[in-house]
Amino acid sequence: MAAVRRLVIDVLKPHDPPLLTFTDQLAEIAGVDGVTSSLIELDQEVQNVKVTFEGDDLDFEAIDETIEHLGGSVHSVDQVACGDAVVTDRRTLQDG
Repeated sequence: MAAVRRLVIDVLKPHDPPLLTFTDQLAEIAGVDGVTSSLIELDQEVQNVKVTFEGDDLDFEAIDETIEHLGGSVHSVDQVACGDAVVTDRRTLQDG
């Protein structure tokens, strides 16, 4: 199986821990070189966050377990990049 190099997931998390602490904890996972978290939606109880991970060989199970440990849950996997290099999406005629 090819190494997972980029993973973009949609996460539902409580307000605590704050986004900075949440992201910092995710960055500590083995194999993660960097993490970016973006707040998408906020309500009184939870935050909807887009989280992008990059690394040489990301372990989805470790990522999922850490998110659950922090009180969150993965709603969807929105993008995955595998292989020797990360391929950037390009606009095509079908994208209209």
